[in-house]
Amino acid sequence: MAAGRARRLLGSLWIALLLGQPDPAGAAARSGSQSLLTGSLVRTFTPFYFLVEPMDILSVRGASVIMNCSAYCETSPKIEWKKDGTFLNLVSDDRRQLLPDGSLLINGVVHSKHNKPDEGYYQCVATVESLGTIVSRTAKLTVAGLPRFTSQPESSSVYKGNSAILNCEVNVDLAPFVRWEQDRQPVFLDDRVFKLPSGALIISNATDTDGGIYRCIIESGGTPKYSDEAELKILPDPEVPQNLMFVRQPSSLTKVTGQSAVFPCVAVGFPTPYIRWTRNEEELITEGYERFLLLAGGSLELSDITEEDVGTYTCIADNGNETIEAQAELTVQVPPEFLKRPANIYAHESMDIVFECEVTGKPTPTVKWVKNGDMVIPSDYFKIVKEHNLQVLGLVKSDEGFYQCIAENDVGNAQAGAQLIILDLAPATTGPLPSAPRDVVATLVSTRFIRLTWRTPVSDPQGDNLTYSIFYTKEGINRERVENTSRPGETQVTIQNLMPETVYVFRVVAQNKHGPGESSAPLKVATQPEVQLPGPAPNIRAHASSPTSVTVTWETPLSGNGEIQNYKLYYMEKGQDTEQDVDVGGLSYTINGLKKYTEYSFRVVAYNKHGPGVSTQDVVVRTLSDVPSAPPQNLTLEVRNSKSIMLHWQPPPAGTHSGQITGYKIRYRKVSRKSDVTESIGGTQLFQLIEGLERGTEYSFRVAALTVNGTGPATDWVSAETFESDLDETRVPEVPSSLHVRPLVTSIVVSWTPPENQNIVVRGYAIGYGIGSPHAQTIKVDYKQRYYTIENLDPSSHYVITLKAFNNVGEGIPLYESAVTRPHSDTSEVDLFVINAPYTPVPDPSPMMPPVGVQASILSHDTIRITWADNSLPKNQKITDARYYTVRWKTNIPANTKYKTANATTLSYLVTGLKPNTLYEFSVMVTKGRRSSTWSMTAHGTTFELVPTSPPKDVTVVSKEGKPRTIIVNWQPPSEANGKITGYIIYYSTDVNAEIHDWVIEPVVGNRLTHQIQELTLDTPYYFKIQARNSKGMGPMSEAVQFRTPKAESSDKMPNDQASGSAGKGSRPVDIGPDYKPPLGGSNSPHGSPTSPLDSNMLLVIIVSVGVITIVIVVIVAVFCTRRTTSHQKKKRAACKSVNGSHKYKGNSKDVKPPDLWIHHERLELKPIDKSPDPNPIMTDTPIPRNSQDITPVDNSMDSNIHQRRNSYRGHESEDSMSTLAGRRGMRPKMMMPFDSQPPQQSVRNTPSTDTMPASSSQTCADHQDPESTAGSYLANTQEEDSAQNLPTAHVRPSHPLKSFAVPAVPPAGSTYDPALPSTPLLTQQAPNHPVHSVKTASIGTLGRTRPPMPVVVPSAPDVQETARMLEDSESNYEPDELTKEMAHLEGLMKDLNAITTA
Repeated sequence: MAAGRARRLLGSLWIALLLGQPDPAGAAARSGSQSLLTGSLVRTFTPFYFLVEPMDILSVRGASVIMNCSAYCETSPKIEWKKDGTFLNLVSDDRRQLLPDGSLLINGVVHSKHNKPDEGYYQCVATVESLGTIVSRTAKLTVAGLPRFTSQPESSSVYKGNSAILNCEVNVDLAPFVRWEQDRQPVFLDDRVFKLPSGALIISNATDTDGGIYRCIIESGGTPKYSDEAELKILPDPEVPQNLMFVRQPSSLTKVTGQSAVFPCVAVGFPTPYIRWTRNEEELITEGYERFLLLAGGSLELSDITEEDVGTYTCIADNGNETIEAQAELTVQVPPEFLKRPANIYAHESMDIVFECEVTGKPTPTVKWVKNGDMVIPSDYFKIVKEHNLQVLGLVKSDEGFYQCIAENDVGNAQAGAQLIILDLAPATTGPLPSAPRDVVATLVSTRFIRLTWRTPVSDPQGDNLTYSIFYTKEGINRERVENTSRPGETQVTIQNLMPETVYVFRVVAQNKHGPGESSAPLKVATQPEVQLPGPAPNIRAHASSPTSVTVTWETPLSGNGEIQNYKLYYMEKGQDTEQDVDVGGLSYTINGLKKYTEYSFRVVAYNKHGPGVSTQDVVVRTLSDVPSAPPQNLTLEVRNSKSIMLHWQPPPAGTHSGQITGYKIRYRKVSRKSDVTESIGGTQLFQLIEGLERGTEYSFRVAALTVNGTGPATDWVSAETFESDLDETRVPEVPSSLHVRPLVTSIVVSWTPPENQNIVVRGYAIGYGIGSPHAQTIKVDYKQRYYTIENLDPSSHYVITLKAFNNVGEGIPLYESAVTRPHSDTSEVDLFVINAPYTPVPDPSPMMPPVGVQASILSHDTIRITWADNSLPKNQKITDARYYTVRWKTNIPANTKYKTANATTLSYLVTGLKPNTLYEFSVMVTKGRRSSTWSMTAHGTTFELVPTSPPKDVTVVSKEGKPRTIIVNWQPPSEANGKITGYIIYYSTDVNAEIHDWVIEPVVGNRLTHQIQELTLDTPYYFKIQARNSKGMGPMSEAVQFRTPKAESSDKMPNDQASGSAGKGSRPVDIGPDYKPPLGGSNSPHGSPTSPLDSNMLLVIIVSVGVITIVIVVIVAVFCTRRTTSHQKKKRAACKSVNGSHKYKGNSKDVKPPDLWIHHERLELKPIDKSPDPNPIMTDTPIPRNSQDITPVDNSMDSNIHQRRNSYRGHESEDSMSTLAGRRGMRPKMMMPFDSQPPQQSVRNTPSTDTMPASSSQTCADHQDPESTAGSYLANTQEEDSAQNLPTAHVRPSHPLKSFAVPAVPPAGSTYDPALPSTPLLTQQAPNHPVHSVKTASIGTLGRTRPPMPVVVPSAPDVQETARMLEDSESNYEPDELTKEMAHLEGLMKDLNAITTA
C-alpha cells in the first residue's frame, strides 16, 4: 500500500517537473497560485477570516456587555466562544447569549469579592465544516472593583493666584467614575479647574470663589461612595516673597501607543511661578501643537502617544527669584504588529513546508501557532525555526487546514492565518516505468546523518536519465519525509538532521519521464549514539576587581558520562580578533594584566574525557577606570593679545585614557615666579582661553587629563609671552611691503608680504584687477593669505593689479603691479613657484562659498594645525547652524598617494600622524545640509624634522686591495631618515660587549656612503656600528658587523715601513694620519697638556739653523744621487707655463728609496689625487689616532720641530700615497671634532697646475686664492689613498731632494700680504703683536691654540692627468748645467734664511 502511494506521489511530482512547477522538496507555492498541477483536479484557497474581533472592555457590576465578533466565509461559519481557554455552553446560560452576527452579550455583569464569573479573557472561535477553524484575538473583560479610596482630600490653604490640588486617589479601574462637589454642588471642569486621570482635582489661578468645602464621589453603578470633606481657604497675596515649592510633581508613566498621558506639575510660591517643560533637555513647544497641551497650573497632557514620545520630561517652575525642577520618565509600549503575515500554501504529501511570520512590538512579543483552533506543540515534525516561523516536515493529508500565528505581549495580542492545501496525486502517464533500485546500503552512518548509495534499476542499467527520491521515517511513525537527488544519474544522497541513536527506515524510488517506478525494499539503519560532552557551564559571571584584573566565576555543568577534568577560560579584548585562553582547575579565576577601562569578553568551555564541551555565551565586562597613564598631546599656545593666551591640545594617546576623560586641569605660572601656580579645571573641550594675564609677561602652561579617579600626568611646561600692547585699529593698515605677479595663459598668480608695521590690525587684503585698469574686479581674501590665483583671464592681455590691506577702519594705501598674460601658443611649463602656489578658484556665485585663508601652521614633526575663514559666516566668524568642514590632505611622494579626510565643526583642525620632514598640501570644503562648496585653495606645510628612527642599513666591511691594514666601510641611508642626513658616526671596537663610550669613533661629514679606516691591527676581529645624524640629532645604531683583518701585510707595504723606521733613536715613528693637527700652543704630553712656550725669536733662530745644515747635506747627496736630462727639464718648464694641464709625465719606476734625511719646511709641493667624475665625493679617508701614543706632540723647540717633520713623512712613495695639506684651494683641514661642531663639507675645484719654480722667480705657478679661503694649517704626514679619491691634497714628492720645498721671499716686517701675488698663503691672519702671519691649526686636546709660524707660499699642484705622470716619474736626473742652476737656487734660499734670522 505504501509503495502504491509512493508511486502516485512520484507520478504527480514527475508531471509537476514536466510542467515547470516547483521542486516538491523546495519551497511550496504561495498564496495567489491557482494550482500546483496543470490539468489535474484543482482546489482553490477559500477566504475565511474575521471581520470584527473582540476588544478589551472595562465594565461595572450589573451592566450589560457586548463582546463583538464577526467572521466571513462563503459557507456561513459556526461561531463559538471561549473564556479563559474553555468553550462556553451558551445554550443553557441565561445571562450570556450569542447574537446573530456572532457577538457575545453578557447581561448583568456579576462581580463580587469572592465571585467573579464574568471577568476574564474571551476568544471567538469560527468553524467551517470540511474546511477548518480559526480563532480571534483574546479580549479582556475587566469589572471595576468595589469603591475604595486610597487617599482622600485634606483641608488646605492657597494664596490667591496660586494653584491648589485636592487628592482623591482611587483604584485605576474606578478613576473614570470619580466626580467632585464644592459645598455639596457639582464642580464644573474647564481649562482652569480639571481632574487628573487618578481622580485628583487641580485648581489653578485660585480666586475667592474657589474657597469652600470639597469632596469626591465614586459613582460606579451602585450606591455612590463619598470621600471625607476638606476645606480650601483662599489667602490674600503676601507682602513678602514666599519660597517656591512643588505641591505635586510628575511621576513616571508607562503608556501604550495611541493612549493619552498627563504629567501633573503644581508649584506654589510668591511671586506666582511660571511653568515650562523640556523633553530630553530640549525645550518643549506646546503652543500650536495638537498632541502636547499645557493644562492650567502647568500640567502637561500628551495625546495619541507614539514611540517618538519616549524620554525624560522635566517640569521647570520659575518665579523670577528662584527656579526649581522635577523630572519624570515616559515609557511607551507597543502592541504586537505583523511585519510579515503567513501566506497560503499548496503542497504534496511528504513535502516540507514553512509558514513565515514576522512580528514586532514592545516588549518583544511571543509567538505561538494554532492549527484549526488547536495549539501546535513543537515536535520532530512541527518545529519553530528562525524564532517565529513554523516548519512542517513530511506532510500528510491530515495536515491540511488553517494555521494561525498568534503574537502576544503585555499590552495586547494579534493573530494572522493562512491555509494549507494538500493536493491530490495525478495518475502516471502511459509508458514503461523503472524497476526498483538495487542494493540500497548505508555507506556512512554518523550520529546525525546517514549516506545512502544504490545501483541503478535492472530496467535501466545506464540510469543516466533517472532521478531518485529517498523516503525515510522513524521506525513506527507513519509520517514519511522525502529527499531528492540533486541531478539525474546520481546514485547517492546524504540525509541530514537526524536524531542520534534512532532507527530510521529508508526506501528509494527511481523515476523517468513516464513517472515513478517501484520502491526498493525498506532499509533499517540506526544512527550512532552521541558522545556525551559537557554542557555549557551555568551562571557564568564576570566582574572587574581592579583597573587591570577581572574575576570570572561559573558553576559545574552537566557532563553526561564523564567527569569534568578541567576548564578553559577564553577572553578577548573588544574589537580584537585574537582570543587568549587559560586552563583553570576550579570554578573561578582572576585574570590580571588587562588594559585599564577596556571591555573584554569571557567564555568558559568544560572538558571531560571525551573532549571539549559546549561553550558558554560570552559575558562582557569592562575593567575599572584609573587616572590617565599619559599626558595630553600636542599642547600649543596662541597669544591672542596682551592679556590672553589660547591653549590647544589633543587627548592622551588612545589606550592611555584609563577611563572616561571628564575634563582637563590647566596649571600656569609666570616664568619669573615658578612657585606661584594657578589652576584651572575645564570641561572636555580641547582648548581653553586663559584671560586676565599681565602684559609683556612670559607664562608657562601645562595640561593634565582628568577621570573620575583623579588627575593623570601633565605635559611638559610650554611657555609663551603676552604682547606688550594690543594691535592698533584706529587707523588703516600701511602699504603691503611687496607685491609679485606671475602671468600664465589665462591666470595670474599674485603673491605678497604684509605691511612692515605689524602693530596695526590687518583684517584682510583687497585685490583689484582689470585690463588697463585695476578697478574692474575686486576680490577680498583673509589676512593670513599670501597667495592668490586670478582665473578666467584673457590670453595676451595687459592687466593692472592693485593690492590693499584693510581693517575695520578702511583700506590702506594700494600697491600697483602690471602683467601681460601669456599667449595661447605658449606651452612652456609652469615653474616650481607656480606649482607650489596654493590654488584659489574664482569665487563661486553659489551660496556655499569655499573657505578662504587656509593656513598650515607646523607644530611638530607629525602635527600641523589647519586654520581657515568662512566668508559666508558673520564677521565674528561664529558658527550657529549645522554646517561642517571637511579637511583633506596628502603628500606628493609617492605620486599616487590618496587624500585623507576629516570633518570639523570649527574653523581649525589639528592634523596628526604625519610623517616627519614631509611636504603636505591641505584644502578645505564646507558642507551645509545637502549643499557643499568646492575645495578651497591649497595650503602647504612641511613637518619638522625628527631624529632618524632607523639605523643605516646594508652595512658591509671589506678589506682594501693590497693594503691589509686598511678597510672600507659601506652602507646605505636609513629607511626612516626623517630629515636631511648631515653625517654619520662609525663606531668600531675589538670587543663587541664593550661600553659604547669605549669604542673608537669615526665621524663622516655629509651624505657619503663609504669610508676608509686605516692602520688597523692585522689578524684581529673588529666590530663596526653606524648611526646617522640629521639636524635633530643622532638616530639608532645599526647592528654590529664583524670583520677580521688579514693575517699578513702585502709586499708593497714594506718599503713604506722601512722608510719610516729611522726617526728618533732607531724607533719607528707613529703615523698619526692626515686628520691630526700639531698642537698650537706646544705640547709634549700625549694628552695635550700645555708646556711653557719658548721665545718666538729664539724659535726662528733654531729653525733657520736647522734649515741651513739640512740644505748642505741635501746638496751633497743630490750631486751623487740624482741626474736629470735636458728634455725632462724642458718639459718641466712647459708644465709651469701650461694653463690646462695637458702635458704628460712619463716614467716606469715607482719604488725609489729616498735618502735617509729630507729637508722639510712649512711649504710643500701639492699633489692632487685623480679627480672622479662625480663632483660630490663619496669616499673619505680619515684615520684617527688609535691610542694616546699615536699622537706626536709639537713643541716650539728645535727638537720637536725636527722630530715632527721627520715623523710626518714616509719614504715609501706610490701613486696613491698622500699627505694632507689643509687650506689647499679653500678646503678646510679635516680634524677630529665634537659631533656638534663638525666642519661642513666644501666643494673643491681643480685648477691648472705647474711644477715648482724657485720662489724668488716671478714665474712661480700658483693659483690666485682669496686669503680667507686659504686659512688653515697643514699636516706634513703621508698616508695611502686610492687613486679614485677626488679631493686635492698636499703631497711631499721626494723624487729629488731639491724639489721637495720652495722658499718664498720674506715680506717686510709689518707688511700685509697681497692676494694678487701668484702664490697661495696658508693663512693671511696676523697673530696679535707679531709681524708675521699666523697659521691656525688644530689637534686633539689643543683645539684653539695658536703659534706664529713663517709665512709660506704653496705652489699649485699639477692637474689630475699630469699628477699621474709625475708620480710615475722616478728617473729624472740633472745634467751638470742644471745642477749649477739648482745650486744658484740654494744660494738664494740661504739668503732668504739669513734675512729671516736677522728679522
